[in-house]
This record gives sequence, structure tokens and C-alpha cells, in this order.
Amino acid sequence: MITIISGTNRPGSNTLKVAKYYQDTLVKKGQEANILSLTDLPEQLIISDLYGKRSPEFKKIQEQITATEKFVFIIPEYNGSFPGVLKTLIDACDFPDSFYDKKACLVGISSGKYGNIRGIDHFGGVCSYLHLHVLPLRLHIPAIKTELDEHGNFYKEDTLKFTGQQIDKFIAY
Repeated sequence: MITIISGTNRPGSNTLKVAKYYQDTLVKKGQEANILSLTDLPEQLIISDLYGKRSPEFKKIQEQITATEKFVFIIPEYNGSFPGVLKTLIDACDFPDSFYDKKACLVGISSGKYGNIRGIDHFGGVCSYLHLHVLPLRLHIPAIKTELDEHGNFYKEDTLKFTGQQIDKFIAY
């Protein structure tokens, strides 16, 4: 199973739109792909789930993560890096069962012109520590507001080409 993690808890985000695009594309290619939106994290996460007091809401998320063999992380740029809520999710998950020796694909997005290059590099360091094997083809999609049509789909030829290549390589990975 593939889990696509929409790496922000911002409601109505472009990150979630990109996650849905990846899900639709993976499903069309015969893959089982689910989305974990960080908007679904329990409100008490930093009080309970970070320190061993599992909430029923996070238990379901933990079960999904444990059952996942491959992850696609859609990561927006927050202050030159990745969102703290994404790191909080990682910290709340069981170690090593959640990510150890599993596979990941990284997609950086930003409203600026660099597509979250630094944030993807920073998150790559976290992945290394977790023994999460990252597909070498990492995408950086800048100016995300100009990349999506009114249905939340990519439409520019280059973006379609590169996301398609990344998805095909990740399926084979």
C-alpha cells in the first residue's frame, strides 16, 4: 500500500490538491493509494500521542502508517523548510516500525520560485535517520498556484512529464 502524506494541516491547501493528483494518477496505474492529510491529526497530538498516551484517533493513523510500505510526501515550503506539523507526525509515530526500511518519494511545492528545495533537503536528513529509503528523483514544483487548474490537476506539459516520470519510477522502486 502507498500512503500519500499531505504535509500540512492548512485547510484547503494546494498540498492536498497535489496529494489528490498523485493519488488519482497512482490509482489509474493500478496502485492502491491512500491520502493522510495532516488536517486529520487529533487536536491533542502534542499533549498525548507524542509521549506514549495513544489517543483512539491517532491509533488509526499509526495503524495506517505501520501497514504502509511506500510513502509519497507532498511537502510545502514553510519558512525555508518543511512544516513543523509534519515533523510532529514523524515524532509521534512508533519507531522503528513506522518508517524503518520502507520507501519514500519526495515532492516539494512552494508559492515561490524554488519548489521547497531546502525543505526537501532538510526532510531528506530526517528520512536518513529513520532508515526511510528515498527515491533519488525528488521533484520541486515552484509557483504552485500557477501549476494547478480549476480541478486541482496539473496541466503544464513539463510538470505532467516530470510527475509522470517520478510516479513511474516510484511504482518500480
